[in-house]
Amino acid sequence: MRGLVAFFIAAATAAGASEDIADQYPGSLLYSKPVEFIPGVFSAIGATAPPTYENAGHNNNLSFIVTGDGVVVINGGASYGLAQALHDEIKAITDQPVKLVFNENGQGHAILGNNYWTDLGVPVVAHVDAAHEVEEYGGSILSNMQRYNRDRAEGTVLQGPTETFEDDYTVEMGDFRIEARYLGPAHSPGDIVIWLAEQELVIAGDMAFHERMLPIFEDTDTAAWLETWDAAFEPLQATYVIPGHGHPTNMDQVRRYTKDYLIDLRTSVGAHLDAGGGLAEAYYVDQSAYRHLDTFEELATKNAGRVFEQMEFE
Repeated sequence: MRGLVAFFIAAATAAGASEDIADQYPGSLLYSKPVEFIPGVFSAIGATAPPTYENAGHNNNLSFIVTGDGVVVINGGASYGLAQALHDEIKAITDQPVKLVFNENGQGHAILGNNYWTDLGVPVVAHVDAAHEVEEYGGSILSNMQRYNRDRAEGTVLQGPTETFEDDYTVEMGDFRIEARYLGPAHSPGDIVIWLAEQELVIAGDMAFHERMLPIFEDTDTAAWLETWDAAFEPLQATYVIPGHGHPTNMDQVRRYTKDYLIDLRTSVGAHLDAGGGLAEAYYVDQSAYRHLDTFEELATKNAGRVFEQMEFE
């Protein structure tokens, strides 16, 4: 199995991730067809680009686990139609019913397809902070998706999770022990990971990035993210990582482009602050080592500005 996984990772790395790559699965709303990464664990890799009509909002990874006694889905999808498209692929792979859906956080591409699944009677589970995001900001999240997705938003109704948890939520199903864990503050409120200890695989969600530049939001606490990484994510010692965006990979890659990037950016901004620099100049601290990442042009200056604003008050 390890040999096959190594080949998959090498092939994905060679192909590269690019915002300019055309839709890879034009017969479906999905940006790409689900691929089996290790036995029983599949992921439909989203575009490493902002959500658009062309990618139908599929710019994150939609994963699922075929357990032998049912299917567990990770991420509700960015719309009713996208969730339905994922379900069509699941039904082509297995006759096992979908029994559970996890939302990896409270962002649109994780939660806006929830009503497709709840209409089928499938429970949807998320962290309490993700549920709060849906309650507080769900209306604007939905309207933003409807704006870019137009007719592809049809059928989507705001639906939060039907169950929540605070620390962990464990499911024993078929051949899998599936642990949903909240590790601590990271990219956005309610970020969770799905840990398969026996398989040494973590479906990391937005805890970890590698092919696209990670975005730093107004409520992203970068110092806390680094603490969570060291205290709870790194100790998993995962062999395989399915990130929230981009192809499956390993810890070395996500460490380089998540933890190391955050440290580098905070170090550069900190030096700028120590020298008496202001916000206007902070936008342009050197991030050239990460220029090859997708979404660099959209995010690098924003990230620097937000880190400056955070570090001013640390």
